[in-house]
Amino acid sequence: MIATLLMITGILFIALQLQDKLGIPSPLGLIVLSFTAHYAFQQAPVLTGDAEHFATLVIFLLPVLLISDSLEVRIADLREHGLSLFMLAVVAVALSVVMALLVSDWLFASYALTFDAIIVLFAMVLATDPVSVVSIFSRFELPHRLKILAEGESLFNDATALIIFVFIGIFAMNGGQVTAAYVAEISAAVIFGSVAVGVVIGLIGLFAMKTTDNRIAEMMVLIITGYGAFELAEHFYSLLNLFGSHSHLHLSGILACICATITVHHVMTRAIEEENTQIHLDEATLRLEADHRNTSSGVINNVLQRIKATLAERDRHLRNQEDIQLLSMVANTILFVAMAEMIDLQLLWQYRVEILAMFIATTAIRAVMMALFAWLTNKTDRMTNINPRWWGVLTFAGIKGGLSIVMLTMIPATFVHLEMFKAVVIGVILLSTFLYSAVLIVLIGLNKAQFIAEKNAEQH
Repeated sequence: MIATLLMITGILFIALQLQDKLGIPSPLGLIVLSFTAHYAFQQAPVLTGDAEHFATLVIFLLPVLLISDSLEVRIADLREHGLSLFMLAVVAVALSVVMALLVSDWLFASYALTFDAIIVLFAMVLATDPVSVVSIFSRFELPHRLKILAEGESLFNDATALIIFVFIGIFAMNGGQVTAAYVAEISAAVIFGSVAVGVVIGLIGLFAMKTTDNRIAEMMVLIITGYGAFELAEHFYSLLNLFGSHSHLHLSGILACICATITVHHVMTRAIEEENTQIHLDEATLRLEADHRNTSSGVINNVLQRIKATLAERDRHLRNQEDIQLLSMVANTILFVAMAEMIDLQLLWQYRVEILAMFIATTAIRAVMMALFAWLTNKTDRMTNINPRWWGVLTFAGIKGGLSIVMLTMIPATFVHLEMFKAVVIGVILLSTFLYSAVLIVLIGLNKAQFIAEKNAEQH
């Protein structure tokens, strides 16, 4: 166990150094270093060993990654860009699946994939990784609106892809009949149910947070809130069965966790803003007292105590965010180390043609979807206009992540093409992490001046 701890912390340290010194995104560094360590130490130590245990590890660590990313989202941004994010994270994903159905015969003609198998396969490779996107964007000065669109799409895209995968793909694979009415009904139930669970758990978390002034206890409440919302949504049917409903309704833990964290973060952000306002008022009071000859020491002491308490509370909130980010980086390192153990290079080479075909197809589909989104935004005043530079960033922000491998474990073991699906999904994750990250860095670097000018104009 100590060797495992040393390897994980060492990999994370070197990856962060590569990011700070050379500008290499930490996810990219983590993958390279994880593979290097895995084979250099003769495939030891072993964190998981098989796909089932790896999926369990991902589910265990996924909420903390979601909590960290959700703390970057503000309600004001969701209100301003809600329509754009809906088009990117919901409509674009649904249309991508439709396009996949149209090109699947060309891509996998020799496999004769069924309707449900195509949906399952493409839903897995449409799920994106917000951690990688945030890591790359943190290295550059970009317009706030572009960051909100790319990071928000990566965050909410996972929930949409998972809903399509579970409630349409796996449902049909297990013999269920998919109709338009079923899709509409289950989508509404899962989306609104998950949001409701997330908001309610978030409000309960806020109530608990108000009972303590201890920073560590406050951070524990934040973690409990995110994990609690995730677990309750994933096992919502158990709660319904307690009341005798005999339901099998399965909500989205991802969406519930995101909504719970955003709810808590919104109130925390408002509190910080109110605290900043109070500090400015107290500073004005001190200046006023300083101008008087008969300065009241009582007034000054009261103001200083209030400023001290306000700064302490604000510092507590900000440090909690930093601690959650640290936890997410450790979690991400563990996932990449475990992924290195999971990957069979011989299997990837065996299905190299299928992997490359899927990678090219999904890249082309995403480029078309982002172009369609850009065209639509330029036709209405309700969404932010997308120029060619932004289109390029949005297209290559679709880096894949660990959620796709979790989906792999949900496919029935008797599925005849399971081995090929595993190779394709893992291969696309690796290719997107390396190639998309490289393209994003080059693309943003070449347009650095324009992005800075857009950011300055946005601020003014």
